[in-house]
Amino acid sequence: MSLAAADFSYVADLVRRESAIVLSPGKEYLVEARLLPVARRSGDAGVAQLVERSRRRPDKATTQSIVEALTTNETSWYRDGDPFSQLGTSVFPQLLAQRSPGEKIRVWSAACSSGQEPYTIGMIASEVVPAGTSRVAITATDLSQEMVDRTKAGRFSQLEVNRGLPAPMLVRHFTRAGTEWEVSPALRSMVTTSTLNLAQPYPRMGPFDVVFLRNVLIYFDVPTKQDILRKVRAQMRPDGWLFLGAAETTLGVDPGWERVALGRTSAYRPIA
Repeated sequence: MSLAAADFSYVADLVRRESAIVLSPGKEYLVEARLLPVARRSGDAGVAQLVERSRRRPDKATTQSIVEALTTNETSWYRDGDPFSQLGTSVFPQLLAQRSPGEKIRVWSAACSSGQEPYTIGMIASEVVPAGTSRVAITATDLSQEMVDRTKAGRFSQLEVNRGLPAPMLVRHFTRAGTEWEVSPALRSMVTTSTLNLAQPYPRMGPFDVVFLRNVLIYFDVPTKQDILRKVRAQMRPDGWLFLGAAETTLGVDPGWERVALGRTSAYRPIA
């Protein structure tokens, strides 16, 4: 049974209000598919009943469940390859040359999903930064509490580790934990987790030397993208580096950035 137009409109408005994520017409099937498990867990007969209950008796837990269900958490290890390659071969070496030996290098994974991105960054740091597990501090944030909890736990299924994790990195940084793989204590110690809604005000977290804000801006309208890029820039060092997704850019959105070519990819740096 397809989602009624009024129900879709209610959900789209709720998600946009809470997270600034835009659900355009034509996403009705996606909304229904994502919300059906939420309805079943909450004891509702179906998505229509979940929406009706939320409309009549809104509560924080139901709202959060709806928003989190409609947040895309697609991820993998070393996703798209080139940004992570350039982090190890270009960005970290430059930062090491510019920072004093005792100075922490701070990295923000701004939409960490279930943790593959921040732990990939940590593995790269452990390979190319002297005393990398103590020298590099990674802040991992996500809108979803479930994703933040999964990142903090650092446990991944066999299917998840098969998605892009090189065998030498699996052997070096993971141990078996029943049917799952668990991140080593040293790697986990590099990562601090917290929930953060990118469309709302940020606490003071930085200043960061590197920010990964990849495959996130595509879900927002232009004013929200502008606001997020301004807030991210305020959290960065003046000579910091910003990595976006392959389909994302600051060009024509926020003039406060300079695009820098790095091998087959590119990054962005704040303009003073």
